[in-house]
Amino acid sequence: MKCISIDLDGTLLNSQQEISEENSKTLKELQVQGHCIILNTGRAFADVIKLKAIQKMELPIFCINGSVLYSKTREVLYEATISVPTYKKIFSILKELGVGILVYTNYGGFPSTLPPLHDKSKDELTSLFNEYNYDEILGQDNLKIYKLIALVYHDQLEKIEQVKLALANKFEISMASSFPNNLEITSSEAHKGKALLRYQQMMNLPFEEIIAIGDGGNDLAQFEVATTSIAMGNAPLAIQKHADIVTKTNDEDGFSYAMRQQLKLTGEKEAVSHN
Repeated sequence: MKCISIDLDGTLLNSQQEISEENSKTLKELQVQGHCIILNTGRAFADVIKLKAIQKMELPIFCINGSVLYSKTREVLYEATISVPTYKKIFSILKELGVGILVYTNYGGFPSTLPPLHDKSKDELTSLFNEYNYDEILGQDNLKIYKLIALVYHDQLEKIEQVKLALANKFEISMASSFPNNLEITSSEAHKGKALLRYQQMMNLPFEEIIAIGDGGNDLAQFEVATTSIAMGNAPLAIQKHADIVTKTNDEDGFSYAMRQQLKLTGEKEAVSHN
């Protein structure tokens, strides 16, 4: 059995935030072949399950960079959290550095999760972060904090390096970027690669090969444990350099193209004949 670990944004999803017909067809073929297909994303579960194509699929979903692992039947298998005292210290550092802050919890994302913010203007984002009362988060019963995101404008990318330096070696955390203008901060046990190995052990699955495909800095964690790592054509060059293979972009069905190159799918002959 092969394990195929797939990132969502910039990988399986095109620029319209959709899974194309071609990619959907390939997913079905891989399942028919008996491979273990895993969605391995930085998104929260609520933002994953909004996608209609995924609502129809029965496959494991690893959310928030391996913080929460869901089974095929949507049961929570594992959670990695940031303690409230650690959260308070990290939050204070981020606030001092003047970055936007998103907090992912078992009650949702505050003041939002990331996907709904992609189309917001600079002014809208500034208002959102300045007006939100973060103290409300700590008032929730049985609060679980999965992730903080430090978010900056695209003309302030140097601030991401400042955040990394400010947090380095101070906490038991993982840091990774899903986009150049953010830094995702999770428990040190939350890691796309560790999640794959954890799931394999929990389910006692004999993975003969792990194929990981993605486009962001948070995908380097799954590349670390993969037998074959595949970067999207739209991935930054720094990410592509860490991959064994670079495929086409997410708007060219790069996921499907890569799978047809790597695995014997029924559509492969047809794909080759068109070249």
